[in-house]
Amino acid sequence: MIAEIISIGDELLIGQVINTNASWMGELLNRNGINVKQIKAIADDKTAIFEAINASINSVDLILLTGGLGPTKDDITKHTLCEYFDTKLVFNDDAFARIKKIFRFRNFEVTDVNKAQAELPESCMPIINSNGTASGMWFEKNGKVLVSMPGVPFEMKPMMENEIIPLIKSKYKTPIILHKTIMTQGVGESFLAKKIEDWEDSLPSNIKLAYLPQPGIVRLRLSAIGDNSEKCEKYIAELVEKLKLLIGDIIFGYDDILLEEAVGQSLKLHQKTVATAESCTGGYIAHLFTSIAGSSDYYKGSSVTYANEIKEKMLDVSKYDIEKEGAVSETVVKQMALGALQKFGTDYAIATSGIAGPDGGTLEKPIGTTWIAIAGSDGIIAEKHHFGEHRGRNIRRASLTALFMLKKVVEGITSLQ
Repeated sequence: MIAEIISIGDELLIGQVINTNASWMGELLNRNGINVKQIKAIADDKTAIFEAINASINSVDLILLTGGLGPTKDDITKHTLCEYFDTKLVFNDDAFARIKKIFRFRNFEVTDVNKAQAELPESCMPIINSNGTASGMWFEKNGKVLVSMPGVPFEMKPMMENEIIPLIKSKYKTPIILHKTIMTQGVGESFLAKKIEDWEDSLPSNIKLAYLPQPGIVRLRLSAIGDNSEKCEKYIAELVEKLKLLIGDIIFGYDDILLEEAVGQSLKLHQKTVATAESCTGGYIAHLFTSIAGSSDYYKGSSVTYANEIKEKMLDVSKYDIEKEGAVSETVVKQMALGALQKFGTDYAIATSGIAGPDGGTLEKPIGTTWIAIAGSDGIIAEKHHFGEHRGRNIRRASLTALFMLKKVVEGITSLQ
């Protein structure tokens, strides 16, 4: 099946509400073998609803509408659909019984406005709403299906999962769609594409590859379509093994795992601890570590030594070396890491020092120049990177690069000697 999602609501168009419904629905539909062709957000307006349906009804099999089914006068979806499908509203006793039950539970009286919500288009099949008063509506016309649901996520999500998806699967045969996401760090999208070009060209016709880049990370999503889940899983597993031979050194995990989560898992597995000494990243690495529940098992603390005198006082960095080499240097970042290792008494320490921007760069050290060091009982390593000119992206990329450096050290892929 090919589907389209139409989200109704002026609040979506003026930026007052983020359209999280559509992304959630798209994921759910795809997991159930239904391809989403398009997502639209439109106004609470009869003409807009008519035009959106007309533009889609001949090109997709399934239209899913959300929004505009409340009890107030600005909720016009139900009346508009009546007109579109040339039908009339009729009172539905089952819907009214559910409304009365909800109001009894909440100790409220049913008003005439609420009672009107039990009036549904005569030609639709009502869809049970277990968490609210507005029923969903299933219309069929010329082999096409249109389903209207409330826009409140608390009501829409159970309706989709418990009523609409099972109904679709009982009426229509849908294929198996499986995804596998390979998480990479340290190589940009274009360089990665070049590196795996031959592998990508050899993919069978039923398996697609998507590049999903973000600052510091590129996700590779493999999607297999078929009628047998075991075969699809087998094909994807074989392809991932071949891919690991090509880019195993930059893969940090699978299926959208966060890098900070993957690093935490490695530290816990090897029973190691870490601390951070941050300058240009300003505590962002500490934030990433502590955003993971249970990180106190392996993450012990941070020293955000932004000013040079604080590097000297807190981490015993040499004033002479700062004046001679500059704060953004291999010598200084190594001393920061060693200072954190001693102060916090951990197995490892991460240190960062760089020029985040937008100013402060020189010809010798342009904006984005960053030194990262990892120290441990076996020694210390440092790497120099050039991340770019955008301050926020530089901080993010430096932090992710530091995390991946640590992961490889913890797992014995990179030596500190």
